[in-house]
Amino acid sequence: MKTTRLRVAALALAAATLAGCATVQNPTKEDPLEGFNRTIFTFNDTVDKYAVKPVAKGYVFVTPQPVRDSVTNFFSNIGDVYIAANNLLQLKIADGVSDIMRIVINTIFGVGGLFDVATIAKLPKHDNDFGLTLGHYGVPAGPYLVLPLFGPSTVRDGVGIVGNYFINPLTYVKPDSVSWALYGLNLINTRANLLNASDVLEGAALDKYSFVRNAYLQRRRYLLSDGSASTGLPDYGSEAPLPKYEDVDGGAAATPAPVPGGAAPATPAPASAPEPASGATPGAAEPASSTPAPPTVPAGQIVPPAHFGYPSLKLR
Repeated sequence: MKTTRLRVAALALAAATLAGCATVQNPTKEDPLEGFNRTIFTFNDTVDKYAVKPVAKGYVFVTPQPVRDSVTNFFSNIGDVYIAANNLLQLKIADGVSDIMRIVINTIFGVGGLFDVATIAKLPKHDNDFGLTLGHYGVPAGPYLVLPLFGPSTVRDGVGIVGNYFINPLTYVKPDSVSWALYGLNLINTRANLLNASDVLEGAALDKYSFVRNAYLQRRRYLLSDGSASTGLPDYGSEAPLPKYEDVDGGAAATPAPVPGGAAPATPAPASAPEPASGATPGAAEPASSTPAPPTVPAGQIVPPAHFGYPSLKLR
């Protein structure tokens, strides 16, 4: 009876998958299997909503924060093993040696990795896996792929999951029941650490599938390029310097700065008055303007708003 139910469930999932493949008429270049992927994404999201997320909330409720932090540090220390292996496979010797030093320090002085002493010792935490190792040696990513229960991936990263499984020390823990229990605890602890992030995602993303896909692909490109990939954001590194403003008071020039050494600053000579036009009476003063002419600043500079008692600045 149980076997029959499993077969019916498998057939229903296959039918839903085929139906999903036909719903997307114009898939993107990086996601030609969008219909299939959306179906698996919905399946994963349902499993998370009704199984993984409630267990993670219960785990947070019954487990104190310091204990959860120690569990996170423990699995992070184990993860440094296959991170170090992949850094060495990519011939990143300095990063690999740094990862090995993290493992030794956290294992010995961090009580088996329960405390992250290596970070306090200024040893950086790297991020690497076998999928990135394949990409480092030129293996193309292939189409975007959502794996059942594993989540977002690509064809290359899906193959990399197999390599990560054999590099991970948890795989070789005996008996097998303890190994799978540790994998399960790592899953629940990781999901508990992402509870707030998932709540923000559900409230902010109009299309959660597209948001997760784009974020995943962008993150993988960033890691593969060692942080040198363009993220599509504007470059603020070559920003123009801010303009220098001089004090303006009724059109008068600012007082010159004192000369080093105690010498008095040189006072600029006043400009000679223009000669009167032909026919004008010598010595007759021209009528003063009701408002002083506003000073000008070079075009392209940012003009601050006028303050009380100061004339506004006008671009030339």
